[in-house]
Amino acid sequence: MKYITISRDTIDSEHICCALGNDKENTERSLIKKQWMKDRFDEGLIFRRLDDRGKMFIEYMPIETVWKPVHGRDYFFIHCLWVSWKFKWQGIAKELLEGCIEEAKQAGKHGVAVITSTKVQPFLTDKKFYEHFGFRVVDTAPPYFDLLALSFDSWGSTPTFDPHLKSGKYEEGDWLAFVYTHQCPFMEGFVQKLALIAESLNIPTHIHHLTSREEVMQYGSPFGTLGIYYNGDFLTHSLMPESQFRKWLPNAIKQSS
Repeated sequence: MKYITISRDTIDSEHICCALGNDKENTERSLIKKQWMKDRFDEGLIFRRLDDRGKMFIEYMPIETVWKPVHGRDYFFIHCLWVSWKFKWQGIAKELLEGCIEEAKQAGKHGVAVITSTKVQPFLTDKKFYEHFGFRVVDTAPPYFDLLALSFDSWGSTPTFDPHLKSGKYEEGDWLAFVYTHQCPFMEGFVQKLALIAESLNIPTHIHHLTSREEVMQYGSPFGTLGIYYNGDFLTHSLMPESQFRKWLPNAIKQSS
């Protein structure tokens, strides 16, 4: 199978897998994501995908610049590894991860790290997949996040979550807070839609778009890309269809109160 690494020189002419389709919404999503990527290439962003039209890619960066609230040195950190059902069971995820691991070794890194969860969660690759390659849990953050690392040596530092994550909280306020980045092209549009649903239920909202790694380190959820909080308490990292969100939200708030 042939894989393509998207660069600054090719990004305008290549699709980026996670935002497919020529409709207006997907075109806008693609442009948001591509601009975010252009701003990250100088920080070491790597985006590699199968040479086919579909969702099968891996995205990673040096841990020193990654848009996740983690600390460490000389690791590659995986933002996202996604292979849609159409391409499953073909060894694509395995080859994408092995390519990342091999590149980390060639670059003299101490290892590769990624965020998963204690149980399977949306937008997070199953922890068992990484454990099969030798990754192990090196830190945790409430309520269900695991930081995994595959270390190549015994003398490198071990990645850790930022200490602010241990409380499981965002800034307190009598509102539903959406804290997100453009690392995922779906966040911008969905956050706006979900906030409107909350307001229709008479729930005040607060939207915080994180525009730098420094902000992610200070305010990001353990997932980094999205955190939804009520009165400062973490509810979820996951986007969901609008109809599901409308049913889920009142119960989630009741349980957190």
